[in-house]
Amino acid sequence: MGLFKQNVAIDLGTSTVLVCVGHKGVVLKEPSIVAVKTNTRNIVAIGEDARQMIGRTPDDVTTVKPIQNGVISSFTITKKMIRFFLNKALSNPLKRIFLPDVILCVPSKTTNVERRAVEQAAQDAGAHRVFLVEEPLAAAVGAGLDISRPSGHMIVDIGGGTTDIAVISFDGIVTSKSVKVGGNDFDETIKNYLKRSRNLMVGDTTAEYVKIEAGCLYEGVRNDSVEVHGSDILTGLPSEYVVTSQELAESLVSTALPVLDGIRAVLEETPPELAADIYTKGILMTGGGSLLAGFDELIRKTTGVEAFVADEPQYCVARGSIEILNRMSKNKKDAYGIKR
Repeated sequence: MGLFKQNVAIDLGTSTVLVCVGHKGVVLKEPSIVAVKTNTRNIVAIGEDARQMIGRTPDDVTTVKPIQNGVISSFTITKKMIRFFLNKALSNPLKRIFLPDVILCVPSKTTNVERRAVEQAAQDAGAHRVFLVEEPLAAAVGAGLDISRPSGHMIVDIGGGTTDIAVISFDGIVTSKSVKVGGNDFDETIKNYLKRSRNLMVGDTTAEYVKIEAGCLYEGVRNDSVEVHGSDILTGLPSEYVVTSQELAESLVSTALPVLDGIRAVLEETPPELAADIYTKGILMTGGGSLLAGFDELIRKTTGVEAFVADEPQYCVARGSIEILNRMSKNKKDAYGIKR
């Protein structure tokens, strides 16, 4: 690689964008949110600046999430968002002149059309060459697993909008399933619960805070409470309520059911030899959604297989992606089915 040319990995998530550069690790983490003018669609702010505008803008400005369920919902806005984050991550002006090679993560069950859209958006945003890697593969590498041997590993990567479930062996995906449930759905569940049961209207940011501070998927794992501020639906006045882990659990477990069904479906499709490996090693959980308290216990109870949360699971996909691209650059050959 040249002196100024860089390898860049982008984990383009529904909720968060992570960027890794070269061997520096994660250099940027920002919300995948863009604020635009409603009439012209001109961009007002991107990332954290846009997140701070949610619920606080006049009628002519709205916030949008251009990535939905791991795929592009707005090509033009996504292209501009990628360009913004590339420029921000490559702060040295000389490094911007030498266009970077970029690897992006995609859910395992994306269509060819969806993959081409991601690739084209990155090229239009200023990438030299673009590579795509399936999220479970990147997550496994980022979690430190040796997937080069013919031995089974099961990855459950829980992102903001999608959960990717895959069995991996010999540097490839044997069987997989994408479930359109992620961390954002648990936030929405909390909003609906408070609205239905307590006549309390809260925003996305508050719901996420409640999830982090009191959310739980398995009885006895957590018994916390948090004071929630919002608007009373009946009076329209500011109101507050103390919500507990116990009262949220039933609704949150219902939201998790499609993920549990997906895990069972993938296990049923797994060849017996690899299934035996997984039973011995357990299921590895990655992605920010895996941090929801009790998720590992719920999977263990449902499947009878041990489940473990990776270290810093929210960074596994991004770190694995840059490691894969760096290996490809060093060895000058394809890897993990990715063509150079």
